[in-house]
Amino acid sequence: MSLIEIPARHGKAVRLRHGQSVRVINTTGQQVVDTWAFRADDLAEFMSMEHSRVAIGRIIPGIGDTLVTNRRNPVLTLTADTSGGIHDTLFAACDRWRYERLGVAGYHDNCTDNLAAALAELGLAPPETPSPLNLFMNIPVIDGNRVEIRPPVSTPGSYVSLRAECDCIAAFSACPQDIVPINGLGLTPTEAHFEVLD
Repeated sequence: MSLIEIPARHGKAVRLRHGQSVRVINTTGQQVVDTWAFRADDLAEFMSMEHSRVAIGRIIPGIGDTLVTNRRNPVLTLTADTSGGIHDTLFAACDRWRYERLGVAGYHDNCTDNLAAALAELGLAPPETPSPLNLFMNIPVIDGNRVEIRPPVSTPGSYVSLRAECDCIAAFSACPQDIVPINGLGLTPTEAHFEVLD
């Protein structure tokens, strides 16, 4: 499969067979990609950051770590990472209420709606919006308690590869955050890309 664009501020989804991998590419280097996975045969079972932190014993997954579902079954394994290894498992997907509290008047693109739109392209609907694996997002925990929002450390063309541990649907959102520096100091969301590898 050739490169598929995740347009700036929008989402895409893809079906993965057990054993296939998806390579998520930070094309411009500063774009956060919210990432979800749902079991293909039961969307009510999905990749869970809460359960995965218990399974891997840390808050940032590294190469070889297997992320699990809300039923504690393996779903995606991180097999390669050229981005600097800084990702986030703590922050919820942005939504209209997040932007309202940031002072935005009217509609603002958001990852919650992007997930729904991406799955709708496959004729599916999420049962809820699980907390995503925020690829390339830099949210350090300071003094063991306080979190900070910092620009990504990833570089143009860097990537993360994830192997499917079951038949699943992976969904991605090129985060539209342009109020705080989630997507770099330029506050400009950009496109990202992915490719499916057998």
